[in-house]
Amino acid sequence: MGSLPAGFGRRARKLDSRFLLRYPKTVGKLSNKVLVVVGGTAGIGFSAARAFVEAGARVVVVGRDPKNVAEAQKILGSFGKALGGDATNPKTAAEAIQSAVKAFGGFHGLYHVAGGSGRKQGDGPLHEITDGGWDYTLKLNLTSLFYSNRAAIQQFLKQKTGGSILNLSSVLGFSPSPRYFATHTYAATKAAIIGLAKATAACYAKKNVRFNVLAPALVATPMSERARGDKAVLSFIATKQPLDGGRIGKPGDLDAAAVYFMSDDSSFVTGQVLAVDGGWAVGVGQVRV
Repeated sequence: MGSLPAGFGRRARKLDSRFLLRYPKTVGKLSNKVLVVVGGTAGIGFSAARAFVEAGARVVVVGRDPKNVAEAQKILGSFGKALGGDATNPKTAAEAIQSAVKAFGGFHGLYHVAGGSGRKQGDGPLHEITDGGWDYTLKLNLTSLFYSNRAAIQQFLKQKTGGSILNLSSVLGFSPSPRYFATHTYAATKAAIIGLAKATAACYAKKNVRFNVLAPALVATPMSERARGDKAVLSFIATKQPLDGGRIGKPGDLDAAAVYFMSDDSSFVTGQVLAVDGGWAVGVGQVRV
């Protein structure tokens, strides 16, 4: 498939000595892989897509915002294809996978990142959740993932090949935070993602199709803008996510794990949940005064 073009790293993540020092074992890990990232034109998804390309893969990324799609295509160049689409449309993921097959000659893995908060639509504590908030959040986070995972497993079975399906959950699916993050529909969808991954991992292991989950804590994305602007939340995060000085995560913090799950290094791993959480699950979560 060739090597990275001159200047690609500078446009994407500055693939220079600093990158090689940070990710010395990822370069070449995904050679000959063709991957689809649903929700891959911004934030965690696009950061992963760049890491996939830098590790040797070809990628198809899907996103809703036309500006993000255009920028993603500009950065990925001939090593990727950026498509506009809504993950809650049952055709979107299937079309992205077929686009990957047509453009790059194969399909080896899916990373589903698409999702978000339903707080503005009526999600919240159980006694306050509206019917509309429940339906919106369920569709955004779980139904969209069902569509992409179904399309991916159907393609793998059609190809009669193995493959890797990686889904983005959240620590809120198993480690709640009632004071600052009481959006119970969101938590329910993220827990359901884990249940689905384990059930499907058991079912399709004999076909060498792997299902795994990444579960981040608070990461600096557009969805976390509310929390990042709240001084009390930031004080809470300082001890809830105590690693590296007690900070909010960055999209790139998940890249190496995503590369691992998409690579053959994880060929004997399925049904697992990896929390990339800065210590959230073991942090005390005290507000500093």
